[in-house]
This record gives sequence, structure tokens and C-alpha cells, in this order.
Amino acid sequence: MASGETGTATEFAERLPMSRQAVARHLSALAKAGLVTRARLGKEMRYCLNPEALVEAEAWLEQRATRWEQTLQRLAQHVDRDDV
Repeated sequence: MASGETGTATEFAERLPMSRQAVARHLSALAKAGLVTRARLGKEMRYCLNPEALVEAEAWLEQRATRWEQTLQRLAQHVDRDDV
């Protein structure tokens, strides 16, 4: 899916060590989060990665990582002062 391909839960499950039902549940959750799009083609539900949403998710994670890094640095400074 990362290469821009679309597929059904069955097609993805064939390449993964999980059941089709488990893959379908994961894809449904990803679709609700906006990370994948889904479209019905006949009887099939096809899924495709939504790269724009991943960019937003990456930016959010980077903000959190920066915030945690700053918090941990302050904690380390505080601990170092108490050790003196």
C-alpha cells in the first residue's frame, strides 16, 4: 500500500501474517482516522493510502517528540542539580 497501490483486505492479508478479518478491521480503523481511503468497486472494497494524512500525522509526532525531548532535558538538568 505504501507504493500507491490499492487493494482489498483479502489481497493485503495474503501478504501478511494475519487473517483477512484482522486486516479488514485494521483497514477500517485506518479509514476512520483518514489515513487510508476506501472505495467500493462492485462487490469489493478497495483501500489506498492517503499520503496527505500521513504528512499531518508525521508533523504531529515530530511536535510531540520535540516537546518530550525538551521535557526530558529539563528533567535531566533538575536531577543533575540535585546530585551536586
